[in-house]
Amino acid sequence: MNENIIKDGKKLACVSYLPVFGTLIAYFLNADIKNPFTNFHIRQALGIWIFYFICAISVSNIDSAMLRICLWVFFGTLLAYGFVMAFTGKYQTVPIIGPLFQKWFSNIGK
Repeated sequence: MNENIIKDGKKLACVSYLPVFGTLIAYFLNADIKNPFTNFHIRQALGIWIFYFICAISVSNIDSAMLRICLWVFFGTLLAYGFVMAFTGKYQTVPIIGPLFQKWFSNIGK
């Protein structure tokens, strides 16, 4: 990928990993620009957040502090990993579930 595309999209790609509103802000600010690097990371961040909410709703029915802490650590790690990849300018999906997010949200940015 062109180095200028990565450089131009790096800020919004990093913003997309901020709490849910960051993903929405990055999506709408990138709507006219359509930077492929930013779109890649918006798909990753959106997938992580949706997956987090699904898991959080499921875990909320179980009264286990240890399970909730594991959930927070797991998703915190995924968000940190995605943020670092965006910050360093790499097209690296988050482990295990990242390729699914790219497939499921492939229409974002088109």
